[in-house]
Amino acid sequence: MQARFITVACMLGMLAATPQAATAQDAGDYPNRAVRIIVPYPAGGSTDILTRLLGQGLTQRWGQAVVVENRGGASGIIGTEAAARAEPDGYTLLMNGSGPHTVNISLFDKLSYDPVRDFAPVVRGMTIPLLMVAPTDAPYNDVKSFIAWAEQNKDTANYCSIGPGSPSHLAGELFKSMSGLNDLTHVPYRGSGPAIIDTIAGTCHMMFDAALSSGPQVRNGKMKLLAIGTEQRDPSWPDTPTVSESGLPDFGAYTWSGLFAPAGTPAAVVKKIQEDADAVLRSDGVRKALLEQGAQAGGGTSEELAQFVDSEIAKWAKVIKDGNITVN
Repeated sequence: MQARFITVACMLGMLAATPQAATAQDAGDYPNRAVRIIVPYPAGGSTDILTRLLGQGLTQRWGQAVVVENRGGASGIIGTEAAARAEPDGYTLLMNGSGPHTVNISLFDKLSYDPVRDFAPVVRGMTIPLLMVAPTDAPYNDVKSFIAWAEQNKDTANYCSIGPGSPSHLAGELFKSMSGLNDLTHVPYRGSGPAIIDTIAGTCHMMFDAALSSGPQVRNGKMKLLAIGTEQRDPSWPDTPTVSESGLPDFGAYTWSGLFAPAGTPAAVVKKIQEDADAVLRSDGVRKALLEQGAQAGGGTSEELAQFVDSEIAKWAKVIKDGNITVN
């Protein structure tokens, strides 16, 4: 999920300076020292790059350093727990991903944090589409023809994923459930690389994978694109229909990142961070930098992020329960 973006320095250079926003009411002189943003993934991945773009923009607005701290490991649990336990003063934030924030709560029997109780939503960071891809010589070219083919080949039809419990896996299970393809076999891999190789070779009949990793293979003709997992068409793939418009209404599967503060952070501070982060995310430099890598910049209110998190938790909880999905 955390595919490496191309050149960090190039992207950071594209970030245009934005004017200082008025201080949110009652936020006092926040921030009057450096702010830390924890990323629960290793450096170089998509969430890390987004956070550094955002951090530079906030540094320009606030006149205070914004430091990115990578604390990867354990499916994002280590970094997320550290942020949950931090002092709720606005000086430690979390840029979290969809897995640690909306999937782990249903995937693991015991979790050291509660994604709703322990955090105050700030702003949505970005969305990375999942592409529904297939071998180039497959006898189907879209969602409807794949479903028809799979129904006729129940004993052999499969879908592959980049690993158990991954967004790729959950998207496949959601598709399986909504399409009624109960006999569709799941074949898990260890990462995008091996899964892409076997999809190109024809071993995998279909796969949902991040646009950052599978997109280049589609563009160079090594895989075919059947549909895209976001609810609306993606600007990077404007001629590609969504799964939702292809016969499975309301289907939505993609990875995303969001900015959160520890629960108990003063509301006025959260509001100031939200307003300034939203402005940075809507800047032309950030939007262009992310779009060129197949990601869509986020933005919006804290309330919108809270509602989104609730809906994502409910959606994936049902998929995990119905599919009896577990991780070792």
